[in-house]
Amino acid sequence: MRRAAVAIAAGAMAVSLAACGSAKESGDNADSTGSAKKGDAIKVGLLLPENATARYEKFDRPLIQKKVKELTNGKGEVVYANAKQDASTQNQQVDTMVTNKVDVLIVDAVDSKAIAGSVKKAKDAGIPVVAYDRLAEGPIDAYTSFDNETVGKTQGEALLKALGSKAKDGQIVMMNGSSTDPNAAQFKKGAHSVLDGKVNIGREYDTKEWKPENANANMEGAISALGKDKIIGVYSANDGMAGGIITALKAAGIADIPVTGQDAELSGVQRIVTGEQYMSVYKPYPQEADVAAEMAVALAQGKSLDSIAKDKVDSPTTKAIPSVLVPVVSLTKDNINDTVIKDGIYTVSEICSGKYKAACDKIGLK
Repeated sequence: MRRAAVAIAAGAMAVSLAACGSAKESGDNADSTGSAKKGDAIKVGLLLPENATARYEKFDRPLIQKKVKELTNGKGEVVYANAKQDASTQNQQVDTMVTNKVDVLIVDAVDSKAIAGSVKKAKDAGIPVVAYDRLAEGPIDAYTSFDNETVGKTQGEALLKALGSKAKDGQIVMMNGSSTDPNAAQFKKGAHSVLDGKVNIGREYDTKEWKPENANANMEGAISALGKDKIIGVYSANDGMAGGIITALKAAGIADIPVTGQDAELSGVQRIVTGEQYMSVYKPYPQEADVAAEMAVALAQGKSLDSIAKDKVDSPTTKAIPSVLVPVVSLTKDNINDTVIKDGIYTVSEICSGKYKAACDKIGLK
C-alpha cells in the first residue's frame, strides 16, 4: 500500500504539472483534434461496460465525475452511459456522443475489437479517446488500467501460497474471464506464468460475459467431470464469478478450499472474512479514475500528456499509446484494515454487518 500511496501522490503531482503544460500535444493529438482553444467548459463522454459488477457505479463513475469537476473549476460536464454488457449498445452510445459533440471520450469497452470502428468515428470527428481499464482497439489517444498480467500473477501466487505443500495433491479449476475482454487474456497469461508446472489444472474455462451464473454452471460441470474429492482449489478471475463458484462448491459439499478473486467487491471482502474466499485483488480505483480524468481533460484542452503518462503500450491496432499502469495489492483477511478500510472504500460497519460480525470479531476487524 505504501507503493500505491506514493503512486497516488505522483498522480496528484501530474495533475498540477498537466494544468500548466504546453498546448502542443505530444503525438499530434492537439493538432488532430483541434481542441487546443478549449477552456474549462468541456464535455467529457464516459462510457462504462456494465452495471452488474459493483465497482462501476459505486467507484468509477462518481470518482471520474468528481475529478473532472476539480480539474475544470466546476465547469466541466460528464455525460454518462452504461452499455449493460452489450457491445452494440455501446457502439450506439459512442455514435450518440459524437453526434452531441462531446470534447473527449473515456471508454471502458465491452468488447475491445467491436469498439474499434466507433473509436475511429470519434477520432474522425476530432474527439480524442481515452481507453479506460480495458485496452480498446482503434486509434485511441491514451490508456490507463492496472498491470493486468501482474493481477493474474498475484492471484496465482496467492493460490499457490494457500495450497502450500498440497499443490499437486489434486486438481485446480481455472475460471477465466470473458474472451471478449483483453484484460481477461492478460489475467490468464499472468496466472499461467505462475501456476503452470506447479499445480494440476483439471478444467479451465473462459467465462461468457464474466457472469456469476455462467461461472456457477462451469463449476458444476467441473465438479461433475473431476469429482468433488479431487478439487483442491479454484482460480477465479474476479469476485463476481467467485460468488457463483462458491455457491456451486457449497451445493456439492466442498468446503475449505482456496478460491481467488479480484475487485475487492464488498461481497468478496465479506467472503474473505468468513473464509469462504481466500483472497481478492484490491485495485485502487481512485487512482485509476483520477488518471483517466487527468488524461481526458488534458486531451480536451489540447495539452500535453507527457507529465501524466510516462509509459507506452501497444494495442493490436495502435502503437506507443501514452499509458499509466496502476499497481495492485493482494487482499486477504490479514490486510483488510490496511487496504479497503484505510483507503475509505468500505467502513468496518459495512463489512461486518449482520451475520458477518462474529467472523469479523474472530479476525480482529473492529
